[in-house]
Amino acid sequence: MTGVIEIALLTFLALLPISNPFSTVPLYLSLTKGHTKEWSNQQALKAVLFMAGILLTFLWSGAIIIEFFGISIPAIRVAGGLIIMKVGFGMLSPKETDVISDEAKQESKSKSDISFTPLAMPSLSGPGSISVVISMAASADNLPGYLSISLGVLAVVVVAWLAMRGAPYIAKFLGVTGLDALTRIMGFILICIAFQFVLDGFGGYIESDRFIQPVIEKIQTIIK
Repeated sequence: MTGVIEIALLTFLALLPISNPFSTVPLYLSLTKGHTKEWSNQQALKAVLFMAGILLTFLWSGAIIIEFFGISIPAIRVAGGLIIMKVGFGMLSPKETDVISDEAKQESKSKSDISFTPLAMPSLSGPGSISVVISMAASADNLPGYLSISLGVLAVVVVAWLAMRGAPYIAKFLGVTGLDALTRIMGFILICIAFQFVLDGFGGYIESDRFIQPVIEKIQTIIK
């Protein structure tokens, strides 16, 4: 039971900064402005359901994707770390880097449904979030592991739903400056997590037979 909680908590802490539901608050408020509260709440619920569906699909099919393309676990970790790192550096300068263009925002305002795009994808479950769950899937080797990671993902989904439901209060309490500062803090945490992913990836490759075996063979050749 302790192991399940630890893995779920680790997944939650790794996924929350990159999903960063609080950074979606201004977008959500902008796109739901002028609509009824019922419609806005419905869009928030549908968005987090899509978010859960996207992330859990990539989590449970991650092993199949990895095996099909012949990708090693260290490669997944390094690639995922680099993607997360890029997102993290972008979050340190949120004014300069925006996942969603102004044109896309304007188009979304005229749509009757904004739950899947741009809320669920790419705001809440973009490439960075997907790379995290695939990397976590690469580390899981049994059913309890996958269930633990799923719990962590669902916990982030709940936070995203609460953030959008409480968006008016969060925006009023934190303000533009507060949300900006929170995004930068999340970005810094994200960069730290990304570096750990990359270091674990390189460490895993160095410890693998792909690295060690050729070195041993070379040494044996020299000795002979």
